[in-house]
Amino acid sequence: MSNRLAVAPNDLSAFWMPFTANRQFKKAPRMLVGAQDMHYTASDGRKILDGTAGLWCVNAGHCRPKITEAIREQAGELDYAPAFQMGHPKAFELANRLIDIAPDNMAHVLFTNSGSESVDTALKVAIAYHRAKGNGSRFRLIGRERGYHGVNFGGISVGGIVANRKMFGTLLTGVDHMPHTHQPGKNAFTRGEPEHGGDLADELERIVTLHDASTIAAVIVEPVAGSTGVLIPPKGYLQRLRDICTKHGILLIFDEVITGYGRLGTPFGADYFGVKPDIMVTAKGLTNGVIPMGAVFVTKEIHDTFMTGPEHLIEFFHGYTYSGNPIASAAAIATLDTYKEEGLLERGAELAQHWEDALHSLKDAPHVIDIRNIGLVGAIELEPIAGEPTRRAFSAFVKAFEKGALIRTTGDIIALSPPLIITKGQIDELIDHVREVLNEVD
Repeated sequence: MSNRLAVAPNDLSAFWMPFTANRQFKKAPRMLVGAQDMHYTASDGRKILDGTAGLWCVNAGHCRPKITEAIREQAGELDYAPAFQMGHPKAFELANRLIDIAPDNMAHVLFTNSGSESVDTALKVAIAYHRAKGNGSRFRLIGRERGYHGVNFGGISVGGIVANRKMFGTLLTGVDHMPHTHQPGKNAFTRGEPEHGGDLADELERIVTLHDASTIAAVIVEPVAGSTGVLIPPKGYLQRLRDICTKHGILLIFDEVITGYGRLGTPFGADYFGVKPDIMVTAKGLTNGVIPMGAVFVTKEIHDTFMTGPEHLIEFFHGYTYSGNPIASAAAIATLDTYKEEGLLERGAELAQHWEDALHSLKDAPHVIDIRNIGLVGAIELEPIAGEPTRRAFSAFVKAFEKGALIRTTGDIIALSPPLIITKGQIDELIDHVREVLNEVD
């Protein structure tokens, strides 16, 4: 390791870190200074097995040559091009490549810079679509309890994680929430989709009755609710939501920021569950986490509804300075190439059984009250310490890092989502790390 990588900042105070216990971190920093394939390198030179694909995003593993070279070449050729009234070839190439792997009802793509921006873009598209159709009364947005849809005002309004909402005022008006689907009393230690809870989708009918369908623009859900602790939809649940939305003329939005790009062993969660949304939100794995970028997919019907009036007028007043940024586009194309050449969009399906068996081998470990899995994502739910929620899982997170593994915790849940290049031996190694940690935490 070079001396340059070993140097630690001597003042950590200026950076207000996101979603971090800042005071705890700055007393005992956990610094990453390098990465390759399945491992990070810590500032003390230790190799850290990545059990979380960074933040659910490094699906192809770290520092992959094709991606890094594409970024290098693009930066030297065309660093930036405006997306308003101008274009560059790679953004169009990328959009076409994405439509090629998307569900067959998706026809057009809007580019953003993050999952949060993708969510807010999708919500705006939904409301504007109904207005363009002459249905301006459809303004309501329906989310779900425990849903995570990023941190912008639209996303936290339709989201249902209390800590992400409680400090920020009234948020968007006209938002309601369906109940979450987590039923540990009925579905604990389920392998794959739970048997119980599909009828919870009928709560959407109750909400429609309460507000009237003529006021509802869209329903937004994650196919698998990731950041809240890997809540897997019960059998039939997503199809029932699709049927209700179709019946009442409501748009169905899938937030696939986590489930997109191979996480479930299919290109998208919509493919895994066989349910087609009207709008699909993505980010994270789009560029393998290397450069911020998101993509929102819409149907031809939605797109074409806006394509009216004089041709010289802007059809949809929305976008970002960095929409379809040349370097981000190059990174995304190279990421798609890597996925294709190595079969990574389907590899999760090949590893799913081994992953499932390894995860559920922890059933008898101390403090474990539930284990959930689907594709190449899993959760180990721990019994909270009385009066100290989240402390046990956070202690497990710190101990895992000390032992050479990166895991993620949310509440008292350990969430795992390794890069799709992980081997069966590395799966076993990761689970062994977790087992060792669970045997040691109080």
